[in-house]
Amino acid sequence: MIFSIGEVLIDFIAKEEGALKDVIEFEKHPGGAPANVSVGLARLGVKCALISKVGADSFGEFLINALEREGVEIKYISQDIEKHTGIVFVQLIGAKPEFILYDGVAYFNMKLEDIMVDIESATLIHFGNVLFAREPSRSTLFEILNKAKGKVPISYDVNIRLDLWKGKEDAMFKDIEHALKLADLVKIGDEEVEYLQKNGFNLNDFDFKLIAITKGAKGSTIIHREIKVEVPSYKVKPTDTTGAGDAYMAALLASLSYMNKLKTLEFSKNELEEIGRFSNLVAALSTTKRGAWSVPTLEELKHYGKFQFLP
Repeated sequence: MIFSIGEVLIDFIAKEEGALKDVIEFEKHPGGAPANVSVGLARLGVKCALISKVGADSFGEFLINALEREGVEIKYISQDIEKHTGIVFVQLIGAKPEFILYDGVAYFNMKLEDIMVDIESATLIHFGNVLFAREPSRSTLFEILNKAKGKVPISYDVNIRLDLWKGKEDAMFKDIEHALKLADLVKIGDEEVEYLQKNGFNLNDFDFKLIAITKGAKGSTIIHREIKVEVPSYKVKPTDTTGAGDAYMAALLASLSYMNKLKTLEFSKNELEEIGRFSNLVAALSTTKRGAWSVPTLEELKHYGKFQFLP
């Protein structure tokens, strides 16, 4: 079972394009990057669980029920009597999302005693950047990752949310550096690569088994040791790109699971190209629907060609 650790929240997505100050109506959708990855994995037929925290409120119940309906294991999601469920307001400008993410919420209040699971029983642990922005979730996540390092494969989505780090950028860079040293597998957007390079990072300094660089409509680059492949995107007319990176992440992890590569993380060039094609396809199709839980099912994917590793 693949465990994702991190935020699950409500996305209130604007029903019209433009600045949030002018928007009248919003649609309620479940979201949160690690939750999006878990739902994507479930739709792609991979056993998965989410470790997270919601409020003891109506939104928390909505999210737990929605995850359970999707087939995600929910027994590691706790309910917080002190903090409310997280919410985000999303505006779409040309199908590209911009966010206002609210602070002081349940997923930032994750403590070790909330996580009643033997991490070493996982086939892989996946995490993102958001929990690092606040305590006690930051310390909780790092303790889990440090304990898992070398025993369980670790994947990391460098999902930078600068609005959570205003005035604390130096601390953010230290946490990202620590996380990159812990990760075996990394997904990062090309804009994030450029941002980190401008701030003194060289991704070649880290010992990843695999790194995937997503480039939107330009596809993705996947690197494993000396092997580097450039994989073109699938052309679609996007409606909402919210969660497209998470869809890519879910497809990438599902590929590795079906290929039985999660333990070895060793790949040929042909295998990397196949992984990239599948991940790009899933990410592209996800943008044709509104909301972050937009990964197609295996049955839907059969209409878009064959992938040797799929059942």
